[in-house]
Amino acid sequence: MEMSLPSNKTSNTTSKNGFNIHFIKVNTRNISPYLLFLFLCLIISFNVSASSLEQAKRLHDRITGVPPSVTTLIDMSDLIAQGKVTEAAYLAMQSPEFYSTTLKVFASPWTNKDQDIFFPLNDYSATIIGAVRDDLDFRQILQADITYVGKNELNLPAYSKNNNDHYQALESNFINLADGLVQVSQSSLNGLPAEATAGILTSRAAAKAFFYLGTNRAMLRFTLINHLCTDLEPLKDNTLPTDRIRQDVSRSPGGDSRLFINNCSGCHTGMDPLAQAFAYYDYQFDTENDPQGENGEITYNQSADIDAATGTRVKAKYHNNASSFPFGFVTKNDDWQNYWREGINQKLGWDSNLTGQGSGMKSLGQELANSEAFAQCQVKKVFKAVCLRDAESTADLTQIKTTTTSFKQHSYQLKQVFAEVAAYCMGE
Repeated sequence: MEMSLPSNKTSNTTSKNGFNIHFIKVNTRNISPYLLFLFLCLIISFNVSASSLEQAKRLHDRITGVPPSVTTLIDMSDLIAQGKVTEAAYLAMQSPEFYSTTLKVFASPWTNKDQDIFFPLNDYSATIIGAVRDDLDFRQILQADITYVGKNELNLPAYSKNNNDHYQALESNFINLADGLVQVSQSSLNGLPAEATAGILTSRAAAKAFFYLGTNRAMLRFTLINHLCTDLEPLKDNTLPTDRIRQDVSRSPGGDSRLFINNCSGCHTGMDPLAQAFAYYDYQFDTENDPQGENGEITYNQSADIDAATGTRVKAKYHNNASSFPFGFVTKNDDWQNYWREGINQKLGWDSNLTGQGSGMKSLGQELANSEAFAQCQVKKVFKAVCLRDAESTADLTQIKTTTTSFKQHSYQLKQVFAEVAAYCMGE
């Protein structure tokens, strides 16, 4: 664009990096103070607007993974210019992509042992997405009688406790998950008693992944990985009692008892008393015709259901390999106890208002969800999802601590975490 200059202005041009840059020198002696003031205000306003627009775009990109519309960009820019960065982040979270892309990729790794971010949508990941959308207390994901399904008017295949067709249809039809999900009671879908439900822990996807064959210990391990951001190895403690370690753990693996004392017991002393909460659960499928369990379902032994192998409600898998050490602990019920409330694993920040023991998965979910480790883990995961890196610097760790406190103060609403972390990383 060309512009003629008044006689009191001069212009010169320089070249830099292939661009011609025009400088305008203004002779302020011939301009009234009022006009000069307006000119300076215009320059300042332009610079602030350009900066807030750039920040708004970066903030939206980090939260949703897609560019904002012009209207959203301007509205977010105005909020940022007013210092309302959190409000701008919440505006970005109104984008459907936040739910269908960001949260889908965020939750998918938790639903499978391979921690695949591209894993198909299922009742586990859909429930996480719905819980965030509805600003639920995020602790409920480990204990409530809830599942999110597609709305009836979408004409999807009905929810089935034997397959994932309902959620595959939601995903393959590109349904807007911001609008297409609705909360229902999990017990109305899978037949479990309401008191036996524990949010995503008793979802079909979790049962398929972590109750599949084995000894049910995988459910505890992957819950620790996914929701307390730790694993069994860092929690090893050889100082705890070994009285609750099951019979299937040899006390002299390879004929060397030192291996049990120095390695095996460190994990099993804490793990086995907690994994007892899952004693009445299993994932049932046709092992001969459906070896991958694609058409299986979660099962639960109620008071009248006696397992032929154990003579109690306890599933047969809890008595697997009982001859490895016949004098080991025999599981007779689903009573669990948190031995990690003592020793080095007090660092996980257990809630002093809880007793550290109970029966079944719901009470165990409450124990885990009310730990400091649970709250901090959610913030760490959001930090990595939004900032595209782990927290490293002192400033990063301070932000993790600050946002964890805010998360708890805001009734464990995860959108608050996304907003605060996105604001922190907005300038990167």
